[in-house]
Amino acid sequence: MRIQTLDLLFQNTPGLIASYLVESAGEYALVETGPGSTLETLRTAIRAAGVEESAIRKVFVTHIHLDHAGAAGWFAQNGATIHCHPSAARHLIDPSRLIESARMVYGDQMDPLWGSMLPAPADRVLAMQDGQSVKFGDIEVLAWDTPGHARHHHAFVIGDVCFTGDVAGMRLQNTRYLSVPAAPPQFDPVAYVQSVDRLSAANFKTLYLTHFGPVHDVTSHLTAYRPRITEIHQRVAAWLAEGVSEEENRACFLAAEHAIALQNGLTEAQWQMCEIGNGTAMCADGVRLYCVKGR
Repeated sequence: MRIQTLDLLFQNTPGLIASYLVESAGEYALVETGPGSTLETLRTAIRAAGVEESAIRKVFVTHIHLDHAGAAGWFAQNGATIHCHPSAARHLIDPSRLIESARMVYGDQMDPLWGSMLPAPADRVLAMQDGQSVKFGDIEVLAWDTPGHARHHHAFVIGDVCFTGDVAGMRLQNTRYLSVPAAPPQFDPVAYVQSVDRLSAANFKTLYLTHFGPVHDVTSHLTAYRPRITEIHQRVAAWLAEGVSEEENRACFLAAEHAIALQNGLTEAQWQMCEIGNGTAMCADGVRLYCVKGR
């Protein structure tokens, strides 16, 4: 098996969103497609890797958020089968509600950020149950139900490596700061920690983060990441108990994460990259929503 990291250069910024090109016995698959706005970058990267786009017959998306699966419909319309969580399938087939919801959040920035999301033909979408595997070349790709960031979240396991989507967090290459993707509306810290514990128990050799790239110090990464989930939850819960407003919660969350990032060695430029890839305002909203009505 050979795995290549394809940098989608989201918002013209390297090192934020990855798609993974996997080859086994002459067959090719993608893990994650990124958003529609970076589709042409992805297609160029595939061809630069010496692979014809038509050779990609399987695409695995960890969940349906636009930064992970926004371009999945294009691949489905061009003959690939999209493998996903059972609760994600209907949104890939008909993304209209997903697009409408995102447009309400992003407004005029929707298209520059995320581009278009094409519907996937129903016969090109295969929902995978927890523990179900798909044969691919000489390997099997195993789906693991890993909720916490979203209820419809899978990690994909191939032997001793795991493609983690958002369940193992965001970490810029060659840095220590761990950012917790916590966008609304399905952030659940209890399920999140359980999912991280499942990854930890597997003793993977490598994690492949969508944000961003391979992680080889798996044990230390997951050991450090687990308490970060609880930390942001307890922090927001405490602020809400003090009566902070929605805007104050966002400001406090940003200040706290900024300080942690700098303490962990990030430069201001790297911090701004994190804000592009996993904005603190949205994370603050996601944790707040859980605290207010998600329990």
